Amino acid sequence: MDVKSAFLNEILNEEVYVEQPKGFQDPRYPNHVYRLRKTLYGLKQTPRAWHERLTSYLLKKGFMRGGVDRTLFIRRNDEVFLVAQIYVDDIVFGFTSSECALDFAKKMKSEFEMSMVGELTYFLGFQVKQLKDGIFISQSKYARELVKKFGLESTKHFMTPMPTNLKLSKDESGKGVEETLYRSMIGSLLYLIASRPDITFSVGVCARYQACPKESHLIALKRTIRKSTLGGCFYFGNCLVAWMSKKQNFVSLSTTEVEYIVAGSCCSQLLWIKQMLRDYGIDQGTMVVFCDNTSAN
Repeated sequence: MDVKSAFLNEILNEEVYVEQPKGFQDPRYPNHVYRLRKTLYGLKQTPRAWHERLTSYLLKKGFMRGGVDRTLFIRRNDEVFLVAQIYVDDIVFGFTSSECALDFAKKMKSEFEMSMVGELTYFLGFQVKQLKDGIFISQSKYARELVKKFGLESTKHFMTPMPTNLKLSKDESGKGVEETLYRSMIGSLLYLIASRPDITFSVGVCARYQACPKESHLIALKRTIRKSTLGGCFYFGNCLVAWMSKKQNFVSLSTTEVEYIVAGSCCSQLLWIKQMLRDYGIDQGTMVVFCDNTSAN
């Protein structure tokens, strides 16, 4: 759910005044100001006013507020469970009864001007895939954007986010780097940690040197963002007929996942070759794919 103009419709309890907009001044009172009756974008009171109204409505409808997360609202009885998560003017909800969910959506639309976006697939930088055997969350799109943002698309790849023998220090005699860039990279990676526990340690170590980052710290940080390279060779009989080598377009969770991705890319190319051979009248049966990784096998 996405509430439209959520910040423009709430009653303002505090006494706040604004200047008359340019071009719309009252010629009779050019030096007067306006007192706000409703909230506006940019006011510090606005988010609270909106949240209080939404909270009040949900509580009246039988929801209970989360004890730890105050933006979480739950309504349940013996058979039905409905949970709603609020993020400013976006509402994500899950349910055990479709009928209950439709009724909830209908009532929300009657109270607030909003749009329904359907099944959740993307939210706050997270990609969500809902399958029968579970819900899978990733940030592959966000990770790709990071690589592009910091100009690391063509850099050398590494299989781990940090070498095991690396010991970072203040490096007071080292060459300084741009603090804004370094801190921006740290902030971006800290958000990525939400779905990438494997980089938590390396990002945490690099984050210690934000006050006075050096070139050695930046090199270690860039390693965390870099991607793997995949490749494969294709044989017809004993003859090498095609090959591939390219940088994968997202960050992998492990070396095993890298190998799976490589195998999948090779299979796509293999199917194309198989179809091409069929066009030549050379039908192929089951093809064999070899992988040089024990865990992937």
